[in-house]
Amino acid sequence: MKMNKIFVKNKNTNYTIIIGKGSLGKLKTQINKLCPKAKKIGLILDKNIPNDFKFKIKKQLRKYSVHVYEFIPNEKLKSFKKANDLLERLIKNNLSRNDTIITVGGGIIGDFGSFVASIYKRGINLINIPSTLLAQVDSSIGGKTAVNSSGGKNLIGTFYQPRLVLSDLTLLKSLSKRNLVCGFAEILKHSIIKDSKFFKKLDKDKNKIFENSDFKTMGDTISKSCKIKLSFVNKDEREKNDRMILNFGHTFAHGIEAANKYSGKINHGEAVLIGMILATRLSYVKKVCSKKTLDMIENLYLSNKLLKKYLNFLNKKNLNKIVNFMEVDKKNYDKKINLILLRKIGLTTKPGQYRLSPGEMKKVLKKII
Repeated sequence: MKMNKIFVKNKNTNYTIIIGKGSLGKLKTQINKLCPKAKKIGLILDKNIPNDFKFKIKKQLRKYSVHVYEFIPNEKLKSFKKANDLLERLIKNNLSRNDTIITVGGGIIGDFGSFVASIYKRGINLINIPSTLLAQVDSSIGGKTAVNSSGGKNLIGTFYQPRLVLSDLTLLKSLSKRNLVCGFAEILKHSIIKDSKFFKKLDKDKNKIFENSDFKTMGDTISKSCKIKLSFVNKDEREKNDRMILNFGHTFAHGIEAANKYSGKINHGEAVLIGMILATRLSYVKKVCSKKTLDMIENLYLSNKLLKKYLNFLNKKNLNKIVNFMEVDKKNYDKKINLILLRKIGLTTKPGQYRLSPGEMKKVLKKII
């Protein structure tokens, strides 16, 4: 099968994303090429990765001294304390700046491992091998790293680019439908904010994506989604302006996740799905988008049962908590909540154009839930 390659290049960045069945097989040659002075590898693994993939990765790293650090992925791992624990282990194993950290896992492992790589000796070579659909289209690219704090999600972090991203489609075969839906949320977001034709194609191809039944469809869909994200990142790597558009639905989503204490009851993708519907309904209430736009998105949700449990996480009991966490979102620059709203599928409002006070947000949420 032909590999899809995306070359990411801007003022501060130069790396390749390789997407396809069996792309993992390129790891050995790529490390030799990109990190020729590396002697040690810090392998940060999701414990849930199938053993045969762990074996394939370790087999390609035989010439190196490999130090394996395995973790169970949950949002509680993304803490400054856990990051410090791993940093101390890396120091003890004496990895140099010429050596390489490889993250293998979903978004939590990628965020956590990349954050550690960015501050270990002020930066060490980093390779991401995302194992979930969500990580392949979102967290493994773009250079954002982060851990959480008691005040909210991803409030402690850096911008740090990988040397390489390998997205092996065969890793997706081990995922549950719930996990695939989680990744679909970010793909859907990319289509909503940038490309109406892609939105229509997703609606047509959704069964192939949810069933993970067609490598070509999956590869093309992931590539298109990555290119949309990178079109924003390349113009605004440090998220000063247009890159904030990628946060469509995320201000709501991070509030929902934090209010639910990052429990397994709701994952990031599910929170994003809820957040996008709330942002679209708010857009309609504010007369920013038409009823037709709202109906097109809600119909896609309804036909795929993407909202069947969302009311469990949105009720008067936790509404105040959600808004409180939205208030401390890192994209805000005063006491108001900064939101990206939708004009039509493929076009959003500009960052900073719509800002609501916490009191106004609570009133609006009661209307649109």
